[in-house]
Amino acid sequence: MAEAVELALQERRHLIVEAGTGTGKTLAYLLPVIRSGKRVIISTGTKTLQEQLFFKDVPFLQQHLGELRVCYMKGRGNYLCRQKLYDLTSQPILNGLEEINQFRIISDWEKTTDTGDRAELAGLPESSHLWPKLDARTDRCIGSQCQQFDRCFITEMRRRAAESDIIIVNHHLFCADLAIKAAADRAPDAGVLPDAGVVIFDEAHELEDVAADYFGVTVSNLRVDELLRDVENTLRKADIPIADVLQASASVREHSQFFFSLIPPGEGRFAFENRAEFLEENGDEYLGLQNSLVHLYTELQAIPRKPDEVHAMSRRVEELRVQLGFILEAQERNTVFWIDRRRERRGHGGQHNVFLQATPITVADILRDTLFEHLESAVLTSATLAVAGGFEYIRTRLGIQHARELVVQSHFDYESQALLYIPPDLPDPRDPQFVERASQRMRQLLEITRGRAFCLFTSYALMNQLYERLLGELEFPMLLQGSAPKNALLEEFRLTPNAVLFATASFWQGVDVQGEQLSCVIIDKLPFAVPNDPVVAARVKAINEDGGNAFFEYQVPGAVIALKQGFGRLIRSLHDRGLLCLLDNRILKKQYGRVFLDSLPKYSRTTDLKVVEGFFGRND
Repeated sequence: MAEAVELALQERRHLIVEAGTGTGKTLAYLLPVIRSGKRVIISTGTKTLQEQLFFKDVPFLQQHLGELRVCYMKGRGNYLCRQKLYDLTSQPILNGLEEINQFRIISDWEKTTDTGDRAELAGLPESSHLWPKLDARTDRCIGSQCQQFDRCFITEMRRRAAESDIIIVNHHLFCADLAIKAAADRAPDAGVLPDAGVVIFDEAHELEDVAADYFGVTVSNLRVDELLRDVENTLRKADIPIADVLQASASVREHSQFFFSLIPPGEGRFAFENRAEFLEENGDEYLGLQNSLVHLYTELQAIPRKPDEVHAMSRRVEELRVQLGFILEAQERNTVFWIDRRRERRGHGGQHNVFLQATPITVADILRDTLFEHLESAVLTSATLAVAGGFEYIRTRLGIQHARELVVQSHFDYESQALLYIPPDLPDPRDPQFVERASQRMRQLLEITRGRAFCLFTSYALMNQLYERLLGELEFPMLLQGSAPKNALLEEFRLTPNAVLFATASFWQGVDVQGEQLSCVIIDKLPFAVPNDPVVAARVKAINEDGGNAFFEYQVPGAVIALKQGFGRLIRSLHDRGLLCLLDNRILKKQYGRVFLDSLPKYSRTTDLKVVEGFFGRND
């Protein structure tokens, strides 16, 4: 793999490489990157891998190769904004003792931290409501006009990046930066990442969905409320005569509440298919909100000798107005318009927040035009990129052309280390009997393996149903996703003998438990994307309308990669050994099942429960 990466860098070619678990792929691309002497950005799917690269792999290489110029960057929301902290010190708007205590912790930390990275604050809860008021996101940033610009953690991060040869980021930061730079009306220095001719995308199977998020548009009632709160606080702080602006702000708030109350009903994520009818029925309310935003913008612009913060507020008001107009009125063939209604967890009454979304149906053309055509070399790698040994799916979805390709097999002996069991007698997962029969079979399997298992599900509903059914029947400690933060659950699983963890999507990838503690992975069914999800449905429709076969070109390959990720949790080292089980026997009965089986490592396979017992009898 290292030789293939080196050749790609020398020839200025793109490279797609699947490297099985345990091949050491981070070292395989880091060595040629260092040898090349070129500035390189490495983008990962998860912060966990980012941290592994920066805190483990790079120091290991430095021991052998000498000092390397490397920096590590996260999204702006991870860093403290000193100016916001000082503003809050002089004009505290804190809710309750918890926020007052957190404010004290952050204030003390600010005096000693070199990075401003909230990860240093172990005691700050993930769900802190104070942190978003203090982080360095761009909404209220005035750049070089800020009094704290020279001491700013973002400025310092940019300086470090400009002086580094290797910049380690994650896909969220990379795509956010790419989208900002691609927007023609932004200043050229709007992004935080320096230019680089080479980019390595590790965990590249996640790139499409992250890019679709950042090249899309979101407008919500929360975003309007946050903007108005910032406008009012900024003006009060600047001591400007603001009666007219406050009146305009109140008008936006009133029109926004009314407008969002009219959005079509529905739970979760659903398509906004009838936008034209909606506008016909509610055009006056929509225009009322748009006109109130124009009025607020005009009032802000009319403020004499206004500080830079007010210019930033004007820009946000105009951006919100334009994006709301796009979501309601645009006729874009490559965009799906949809609604996401989420229940507010805080407070009483279960208020719903409404997010209006516009998402690209395919990012292939966007990534080709804004990224791949401008790079000397892009290297896309992951343990799960190939489908039935080929890369057509990932090439098509990401718009990467003329790339070299390589599959590097893992050196694990999957045939002796892992047994794949598929029960031939269970009903189809869509059958009403499936839940009852699946819970019985899971109990049998977990008794054979003495717990020590991940039970991975394609939906929260099925996870909760099977957890409830097995709660009184299993003698092993049972852990449930959602009952504690992910890292805490993982740590509890590692430390609890014979534990069984019930989990969904977030535990299918980026999770590493080595040794006998994890000896079994059970997956409920083939992980096809939810067909009525608005983005999935739009992609399926677009492929079929273009004369393709969305099931075989998009749905099956996507599910293959997800299944490979889920099963990949089990064998993480040469000494791991255990059982894989898929409770969905369509993989044996349907024509498409062959694609799944041809894409998996060469596990030993059985449909006989007695073989499973024998596998553990020999081991134990």
